[in-house]
Amino acid sequence: MRGKGISYDTGFVRNGVNSWPDFDPAVAERDLRVIRDELHCTAVRVIGGDPERLELVASKAAELGLEVWFSPYPLELTTDQMLELFADCAERAERIRRQGAEVVFVAGAEHCLMNPGFVPGGQFEERVQVLMDRDRAVRLIPEVVARVNEFLADAVKVIRERFGGKVTYAAVPLERPDWTLFDFISVDFYRSAEIADQFVDGVRALVAQGKPVAITEVGCATYRGAPDLGGRALEAAEFDPHSGLPIRLKDAHERDEPGQAEYLREVLAVFDAEGVDSTFVFAFALHGFPHRPDGDPRDDLDLVSYGIVKLAEDGSWQPKAAFAALADSYR
Repeated sequence: MRGKGISYDTGFVRNGVNSWPDFDPAVAERDLRVIRDELHCTAVRVIGGDPERLELVASKAAELGLEVWFSPYPLELTTDQMLELFADCAERAERIRRQGAEVVFVAGAEHCLMNPGFVPGGQFEERVQVLMDRDRAVRLIPEVVARVNEFLADAVKVIRERFGGKVTYAAVPLERPDWTLFDFISVDFYRSAEIADQFVDGVRALVAQGKPVAITEVGCATYRGAPDLGGRALEAAEFDPHSGLPIRLKDAHERDEPGQAEYLREVLAVFDAEGVDSTFVFAFALHGFPHRPDGDPRDDLDLVSYGIVKLAEDGSWQPKAAFAALADSYR
């Protein structure tokens, strides 16, 4: 792979609530140095909902010599609000690019799930339930594809008027974006038990389309059984319906750091062997998912976190087994 990357969470914003309320630029700079020097990453996908934080962290990543994938992440926004966010962020990304950095702009992610107007349902959880009904999903997909592509055409126009670098979009496979609009084919692509026998062929099909392929999200939570769930491992937690932040686990789960590490080793080996251009493991850390080793095991939210480090409530962190696995894969 050319781009050996990881996602860095600057704080997701949902209904005005930021998942990293006490954001500290010094902490972000420390983490970025670890990402470059200890994980051997060459690229970082800077994600979040606050444009100022995105620019600050992306600028520091660029100063450290990392390729920056500037990724505003709209949650529960209207299409007009998303276009306003992208316009602002495209100007910020262009400032960094003009200083000589390699910057790719990512026009959001998984819009049919994360934002209203593409799939029936007022909130993320409702839209997921709609798409879990296979018969209904099959009937809806053509309409969803059309709505997503109509919006992406508008978004790309807004972005390219302000940003001179490469542009992509982090899709879920069912959205079927018109990739002629973009410089990369970018997909959030998790291996789960349901698609394990089709996973390699799925990667090959992406690469066969002829454009550079980026896996913008792949990862694994930290409890036993999570590798089989892929991107659905968060279903083990209860979430606040307003902020989207986790409250506690629905049931007690056993920590399985070796399982998370082995999952990453296996999928990264596939991406490397099949000619994927860039991969961004999700994620370095997830704020709002603290590690609570004492007390009720249902309160240890790190178990459902895809982070490769476990965050304490005071903001300090410790590497998981997945940290070493990623470092070895990228070295």
